[in-house]
Amino acid sequence: MTIEKNRQGDCLELKLIGWLDTVTSPVLDEELNALDETVTSLVFDCGELEYISSAGLREIVAAYKKMNGDLTLKNVSEDIMNVIRMTGLDKRMKFA
Repeated sequence: MTIEKNRQGDCLELKLIGWLDTVTSPVLDEELNALDETVTSLVFDCGELEYISSAGLREIVAAYKKMNGDLTLKNVSEDIMNVIRMTGLDKRMKFA
């Protein structure tokens, strides 16, 4: 997985490219742990995310908690959205 970053003020957008799974979720974990307190809003661009596993979902939930709910998922494919719906996370997350 590759992550492209785009910061505008206090909002950070992370574009997730490839697979977010057990092997690659530590990459996202490192990015989340490196966030400083000046980032108050986080956006995951999932337009090029091909697959997400439970380990990937765990990182999304960790990000949601870290951002106190100010997390948006955008460009989510139908396949990824189906996984999110199965977990019930679609009721908590914001989508664009």
